Amino acid sequence: MGNKRVVHIVDDEETIRKALSFTLRTAGFAVEAYASGPEFLLSAEDAEKGCVVLDMHMPDMDGLQVQAELTRRGIDMPVVVLTGNGDPTLAVQAMKAGAADFLAKPVEKAALLGAIDRGFSWLESIARRASEQADALSKAARLTQRERAVLRGISRGYPNSLIADKLGVTSRTVELHRASLMIKLNAQSLPDLLRIAFAVDLHESTENGHP
Repeated sequence: MGNKRVVHIVDDEETIRKALSFTLRTAGFAVEAYASGPEFLLSAEDAEKGCVVLDMHMPDMDGLQVQAELTRRGIDMPVVVLTGNGDPTLAVQAMKAGAADFLAKPVEKAALLGAIDRGFSWLESIARRASEQADALSKAARLTQRERAVLRGISRGYPNSLIADKLGVTSRTVELHRASLMIKLNAQSLPDLLRIAFAVDLHESTENGHP
């Protein structure tokens, strides 16, 4: 689909699908339309990453069920949910399930485009964070166990004295490790070092089963 951003429309009403498709195509988006949740899910894993405009009220499989299945499969696409009756409870459920935004039908063009833009911003931030974490983990692979322990302490906001106490070394030794970390991780400042430390700490916590 070239360089166009892709929007996947999932709605059982043909008139709605056609209207939304026309609006989005004229706004410069590539559009894929699906008449049901199961139809969308059949191709979701192979579909081009984009924003999903998802109707909440559909037969066979409602919007919340589609959201849950996307999450279960690990498919990270921002979801903008559509509700026909403006049900606030349903909207809250959708947002708790990870929806990027929700809109009540009939959908105004400006509101739709705004919600989709926010969805793509979310998608881009996910990709950016994944890239940053991969870079951080690559750099951290060069660290010694002691340096990783110091980095972990830094990520948790511990002062040098507390890190030293936990590791059974002197504060001066911790200072030397911090200086080494700055060089090995190519960190130009403390914020740079912290960004890498947060990424490594999050990865290690997830691997060890600790959120």
